[in-house]
Amino acid sequence: MFTFKLIFGVVLNLAIFGVFLFVPAGTLHWWRAWAFLGVVLAAEVATMVGVFSTNEELLNERYKPPIQKGQPLADKVLTVALVVAFCGVVYFIPLDVFRLHLTGKPGALVSFAGLVLFAAGWLIMSLGFKENAFAAPVVKHQEERHQRVIDTGVYGVVRHPLHAGAIPLLIGMPLWLQSYAAALLAIVPIGILAARIRFEEEFLRR
Repeated sequence: MFTFKLIFGVVLNLAIFGVFLFVPAGTLHWWRAWAFLGVVLAAEVATMVGVFSTNEELLNERYKPPIQKGQPLADKVLTVALVVAFCGVVYFIPLDVFRLHLTGKPGALVSFAGLVLFAAGWLIMSLGFKENAFAAPVVKHQEERHQRVIDTGVYGVVRHPLHAGAIPLLIGMPLWLQSYAAALLAIVPIGILAARIRFEEEFLRR
């Protein structure tokens, strides 16, 4: 059952990215998107094997819905807004690349740098998951799991590595897929992350 959960997580993320990229594109002939899915697959497998395969409790936490019992109302709003904003950025990329053409396309160097940023962001987030067994997708006090502050590993460098890693990930993804407009749109989910950090810090202090 645990192995099934690991495989399901990989397949689900690939399916979500695939649908949000290829459906609005209206075509499967988009090699950059296929290359991107290949990178996501490799990153997902590495994260599942290197992080979640040794921490079933954390995997179970990550599978929980974005609205949970004990979660403050403000975080419910911010979490739903973040999910919508992230999906909106992904969905907007093919719309801009194949239909809107709002800006010129990034050149090969900038585009490749975007892929590096995406991979770096994913790595930072994975290191955060590896270090923090309490990394739930929502803000809540995990009293039953004896939650404590984590200040080791990547948390000794940056207070919120999951949020910090999301920034290069959000910017790098549209740059690799060649949409400057979507990279600019990433300001929306990044702004929501910033607001969520502030709320989370106040909540955890209390």
